Amino acid sequence: MTDNLREVLTKIGEEFGENINNDSRHYLEISIAQKAAELGFSDTKERYKNVCAIVPLKRPATGMKVRIDGRTFVNYAQFESGIVVPNYVAKKVDLPHRGYTAKDSMICNFCVAEDKDKPLTTSPGGP
Repeated sequence: MTDNLREVLTKIGEEFGENINNDSRHYLEISIAQKAAELGFSDTKERYKNVCAIVPLKRPATGMKVRIDGRTFVNYAQFESGIVVPNYVAKKVDLPHRGYTAKDSMICNFCVAEDKDKPLTTSPGGP
């Protein structure tokens, strides 16, 4: 299962890699369970059904945004890919990570893609 989780987290990092800014206040939440299901890992899907990876974005995504208190992300870790997960998830895999320090306020971007094969649409400008 640890190998499956590592593959799920690596895949998320690869899919969003060009849109990641490690120090951004804008972010997307990506369901670990949903990504595990897409990859055919039913055991990982069940175990992490209520856990999301956080993808800090270079630019805000189009769509609705909600301001979130940065203290929400206490005890989170950031992988070299830039994605962020709760510490207990990071400890389950052998990927290099460090403690994550969020901004005082973060902005959750809700981006509903019409086609999952389309790239993430971001707004012009920066965070």
